[in-house]
Amino acid sequence: MPKLTKRLVESATPEARPIVLNDTEIKGFQCKISPAGKRTYLLYYRTQEGRERRPAIGEHGKITCEQARDIAKDWLARVHRGEDVSKSRQEARKTLTLTEFVEIYAKRHVAGMKPNSQKEDARMWSKYILPVLGGTRLNVLTRRDVDRLHQRMRDTPYMANRVLELMRRAFNLAAEWGYMDGENPCRHVKKFKEQSRERFLSAEEMARLGEAFQQCEAEQLESPQVLLALQLLIYTGCRRNEILELRWDWIDFTHKRINFPDSKTGKKTLDLNDAVIELLHKVERVVGNPYVIVGKNGQKHLVNLRKPWQRILKRAGLENIRLHDLRHSFASVGAASGLSLPMIGKLLSHKQATTTQRYAHLTGEAVREASNIVGNNITAALEGKKADVFELRKG
Repeated sequence: MPKLTKRLVESATPEARPIVLNDTEIKGFQCKISPAGKRTYLLYYRTQEGRERRPAIGEHGKITCEQARDIAKDWLARVHRGEDVSKSRQEARKTLTLTEFVEIYAKRHVAGMKPNSQKEDARMWSKYILPVLGGTRLNVLTRRDVDRLHQRMRDTPYMANRVLELMRRAFNLAAEWGYMDGENPCRHVKKFKEQSRERFLSAEEMARLGEAFQQCEAEQLESPQVLLALQLLIYTGCRRNEILELRWDWIDFTHKRINFPDSKTGKKTLDLNDAVIELLHKVERVVGNPYVIVGKNGQKHLVNLRKPWQRILKRAGLENIRLHDLRHSFASVGAASGLSLPMIGKLLSHKQATTTQRYAHLTGEAVREASNIVGNNITAALEGKKADVFELRKG
């Protein structure tokens, strides 16, 4: 059997009974493949007393072959010093606090998430969960503990439910990794009812926003970069960070599209309407800065839109509108313009596989034409005019 590699592990065919692949370089380093195809890295060794041990290192896909190899080397070194790694891990599992587990969770799970998701994960642990439950040991954490925390957050039901979901996922992993036994303490804790957070700008609200943009530009009340970012959000339906982190080399002016190498939904291509192309052609590029939306002093990209957005909303006499609602409004304009749901999904790059399959054939000119319909109606709304092609649905 050759050295264990990603290719070898993934190419092995599951059999009716579990099979074990042995590494040729590290004695005892193995990969067990179950009949269902689950691939788990193990380390087989004997204690100084001659007892056999085979602790799990991690599941392939959640940990790479090379990461598992490094852990196996470390464990073998401890075994050679006389330590029973498996027993040490079992003892640690009995005494691990939630705070201690979260450190392990961050290294094994969070590291593979996108930066913004990592940041939000860490914020929820540090702000809501660990101050209350951080000192509680996993083996004594109960459903009552989780429910009390959840009830403490009843005034913010949306965040309370997100915290509950985070704990449920983390405790599932704790059980999978062997740090927690029994039922997930989040089970049967009911979520709070949430009011829909979706908000759509009406034609009248869009006109007021357009007036505020014009005033800010004419009187130089806001940075041109801020106004550009907000207009791109409105005209593309993109997520905030997709626009703030947009680079010039991602934009294909010849084919009128943006090729995002990564996004919340992974690699994607966004077809652009004429209004966006016109906006981009007016932008002065900053030498040495790859970003479209340039930050202060011409360095890196703009980071914060929240405060200027609130000032513009106040000037427009609008309230309770989040930046993400501009994405909802883009979709709403598309629907009011008579576009099909699959086409709107294509414009917004929806992630769901079932949705993607329905509009996978929509490409090129058809998508750009649809994007132009939405762009023309948004322009009309911002200028307080009736759309030339389709009338915007009010309310």
